[in-house]
Amino acid sequence: MASSYEDIIHLPHHQSTRHPHMPVSARAAQFMPFAALTGYGDAVEETARLTEERIELTEEAKAMIDQKLQYLRDHLDEHPEVSVTYFVPDSRKAGGAYATVKEILNSINSLTGTLIFQANTVIKIDDIAKIEIYDVAI
Repeated sequence: MASSYEDIIHLPHHQSTRHPHMPVSARAAQFMPFAALTGYGDAVEETARLTEERIELTEEAKAMIDQKLQYLRDHLDEHPEVSVTYFVPDSRKAGGAYATVKEILNSINSLTGTLIFQANTVIKIDDIAKIEIYDVAI
């Protein structure tokens, strides 16, 4: 039994006389994925990103931080090494993350309410959750 395409299977491929032949790279573009919802993947990724809530400190914890800050004010000239755990608010969604810095303290700015470290790290006093003071540097 002969194939139903036997009459056309060996004919030469048609080439248009009106339109130029499309290059392979242009033909491949026809099959590239289409992103109907541009940015949707980024939005899903952002929604899935987790943040932490700010921990509300007890009065005892606040008093301990104040006591350590007073100690640091009194000993700034000794260049104390300090570890500070503080809250960093997220710029795009509610919440944030806790970070810890261990550096030598340069100054405490009472006007702006910040700690300024030797490596130019600036931390708001209101964001501090924990302070540890190490031996002073000589």
